[in-house]
Amino acid sequence: MATALSSKAGRPAVAAPRPQRPSYGFGSPLRRSQRIAGYLFMAPTFVLFLIFVLWPILYTAYLSLTAWGGFGSPRFVQFDNYTRMLSDPIARRAMLVTLLLTGVTTVVLTFLGLVTAVLVNVIWTKVGIVVRTILFIPGIVSFVVSAVLWKLIYDPNIGTLNKLLGAIGLDSLQHPWLAAHNTVLWAIVVVTVWGGIGFNMLIYFAGIQGIDPNLYEAAAMDGANAVQQFRHITVPSLRVVTGLVVSLGLLNGFKAFDVIFVMTGGGPNHASEVLGTYLYSLAFGTTSGALPQLGYASAFSVVTMVLCTLAVIAQLWLTRRADR
Repeated sequence: MATALSSKAGRPAVAAPRPQRPSYGFGSPLRRSQRIAGYLFMAPTFVLFLIFVLWPILYTAYLSLTAWGGFGSPRFVQFDNYTRMLSDPIARRAMLVTLLLTGVTTVVLTFLGLVTAVLVNVIWTKVGIVVRTILFIPGIVSFVVSAVLWKLIYDPNIGTLNKLLGAIGLDSLQHPWLAAHNTVLWAIVVVTVWGGIGFNMLIYFAGIQGIDPNLYEAAAMDGANAVQQFRHITVPSLRVVTGLVVSLGLLNGFKAFDVIFVMTGGGPNHASEVLGTYLYSLAFGTTSGALPQLGYASAFSVVTMVLCTLAVIAQLWLTRRADR
């Protein structure tokens, strides 16, 4: 018995065979089938992207290097359209107005959106839903409808604004708001802010809900007042949200068209001309008789696309910096 035990003890232990596990390596059949399935699901969207997004962008970039009126073959002129843009006084005016309008509306909408969200969250809590609904309603109204509505309000003869000023004894302030160089841009800024403040307020309001309330309690215990809490807790905690709001403001400003086109058409005397309205007038021949200038208009499209791309890059930079 002892000999048997000793002989068994002297044998090397034989490990039990382990069950074979399926291979999930990069080149395994399972991985290949998953990749193929993923590519098949992506293929329809990718094809639509190529047809309706990438190809129009590339073709527009090509047309910006040509002189073409919509008929016949485009004539390649290299960068003449871009050099012409630099010497075109209307183009310079449109660029200046676009940058001015974008800067003012972005700053105002960012500030008012943040302040309104804080007021709704802290002070107007009992009527928060009502205030949020009232502020958000202009954001869901079509920009064309908003532009027509405000054009009637600004009308110097039948407009509500001038009639209201006359009713309260301020006849001296009555003005042709959309027909004067010194007021047309500010009138458009009011319309843009009216339509965008509700959306920015909701974005900031959602961001405020994610701030840890213990931070405010600790600050209050340390003697910080409401302004100090807003400056040192709320604003720094919403840096990512602010980057998003600023990026959206820049994008909407650079591609502004519908409100200005409906309200003023770029007038008076190009005082409210932006890249979008000037591009439209060039493409459809309203500034050069009956001959469209699609090549020159495409150059403005490329410039607008570059500005929008810079806005996205700025948003990504601000977001990455806020996450540090």
